[in-house]
Amino acid sequence: MFYGLSKILKSVLPKSLFYRALLIVAIPVLVLQLVITIVFFDSLWIKTNKGMTKALVNEITTFIEVYNNENYDKNEITNLFSLYQDLNIEFINDKSFIYNFDERWFSPIDRTLRRELKSKFNPRDFWFDTTNYKELIDLRIRFNSGYFKFLIPKDRVTSSSARIFGLWITVPAIIMVIISLIFLKNQTRPITNLARVAEKFGKGEEIEEFKPAGASEIRKAGYEFEKMRKRIVRHLNQRSEMLSGISHDLRTPLTRMKLQIAFIKDTDLANKLSDDIIEMEKMLNEYLQFTKSSFSEKDEQFNLSELIDKIVKKYDNKNISTNIYSRVYFNGRKNLIKRCLNNLIDNAIKYGTKINVELNKNNKNLFIKIEDNGPGIPEKEYDNVFKPFYKIDKGRADSKSSVGLGLSIASDIIRSHGGNIKLEKSSMNGLGVKVFLPV
Repeated sequence: MFYGLSKILKSVLPKSLFYRALLIVAIPVLVLQLVITIVFFDSLWIKTNKGMTKALVNEITTFIEVYNNENYDKNEITNLFSLYQDLNIEFINDKSFIYNFDERWFSPIDRTLRRELKSKFNPRDFWFDTTNYKELIDLRIRFNSGYFKFLIPKDRVTSSSARIFGLWITVPAIIMVIISLIFLKNQTRPITNLARVAEKFGKGEEIEEFKPAGASEIRKAGYEFEKMRKRIVRHLNQRSEMLSGISHDLRTPLTRMKLQIAFIKDTDLANKLSDDIIEMEKMLNEYLQFTKSSFSEKDEQFNLSELIDKIVKKYDNKNISTNIYSRVYFNGRKNLIKRCLNNLIDNAIKYGTKINVELNKNNKNLFIKIEDNGPGIPEKEYDNVFKPFYKIDKGRADSKSSVGLGLSIASDIIRSHGGNIKLEKSSMNGLGVKVFLPV
């Protein structure tokens, strides 16, 4: 039961901290206003209006009794009550009194007036309307061969204190909510800034020196984040510099080996050694790709459809088919996206004879799909192949030169852009790679 209630509350409550805090402030204010309003209406407004309405009905009853007395002049009585009781009275000599009463049940004025009239008259002998006139009530009461028509000011049955009370309740509440909004905005802004900076850093974007602000707990979180960021950047730079140095040191002996191979008379041996050197150079390039920092490249708006088309044409492979949505633009690091797509297509070409590249979009995401008809990857290995240097023993790893970094590099690039990458069985019974990028 409690789990179900908690689940419902989670689905109803706003996701933003600002709106949750606002809800915490607003609910007590609204509840307090509701309680005060109910108390006011019950103890003051309704009771006051009831007394005023009762007095009015008594006046009308008195008038009809006096009017029915033969000892008094009817016109004089009508004029006196109209003048001193603020009642516009007219007797209409018409037997066709039509009872067409339609009470507005949501109106306290209508309910109170009907209740008091029913205590003095037969319900079929009166009719009133509070909507025909803006400031008047149209009341009609059957009498002998006709009926009386009373035009009564609405302030005779309702107190003007309701409007004043409404202002006293509403205006302070609005001021309180505005002050709360300003205060909460200032309190949540440091958290929002910290989240924004953390998101940019997580995507591999370069950020300026972050200055923590706000409450002490938020500043502490900001200081710790800044220390963590500097430590991560330092480790990444050290890794890149170390591998760059290793690569440079290894390229020199590899170059010498290439020159020495030229003097080997055994052609088969020379070719084998040359292939080994090429494979080693390829491995070095993959290592450097993996460690290369993405902080140096800035985001830019570019035509993703055009980029994919150029990459595919570069291979000049008739076995590659495309289904590319035209004029799809994406804001990101173009060279990194290019490197990712190159890795994925290289992988597909390496293990398949037929490749299909698709690009689609909707309101929220871009979809890139690369399929091949190769041996595929066992489903249990889908998560493992994204790990750096991981190689499987069967299928795609057989007799193929691979360091195990292609998919890992592609995954890092896509995730740094806020996207996701998934593997599945392709429609050609090979491997399908799905890339999701936010619009």
